[in-house]
Amino acid sequence: MKKTSPNSSSKANKYDAEQFLYLTTRGRKSGLPRQIEIWFTECAGRFYVIAEYDSSQWVQSLCAHPEVHVRVAGEQFEGSARVVDLKTERELHRAIQELSQKKYGWGDGTVVELEISKSSP
Repeated sequence: MKKTSPNSSSKANKYDAEQFLYLTTRGRKSGLPRQIEIWFTECAGRFYVIAEYDSSQWVQSLCAHPEVHVRVAGEQFEGSARVVDLKTERELHRAIQELSQKKYGWGDGTVVELEISKSSP
């Protein structure tokens, strides 16, 4: 998976006004779909969400099964998710935390990148 440059400009887009996206993962044990409503930011064509704890069930599930479904602003997407590595991607991690801090007043936690591969009907 290609890593995103945190220096990519995040110009105003149609997702800026949206407060939440809906992220569907597959349960790591059950294999059943699990959906959450979560705050997000968008940068360089990718969505980012932040988990308060890396032990959150949805984070554990996407680590086991990175395929995700995303619904936002009336659109649906298929894609894959990955945890942004704080040690090797410090700059990206910090940039996403700053975007979240600016949008929501909060940005601490585990940063997860959602790379969209195709639109869904």
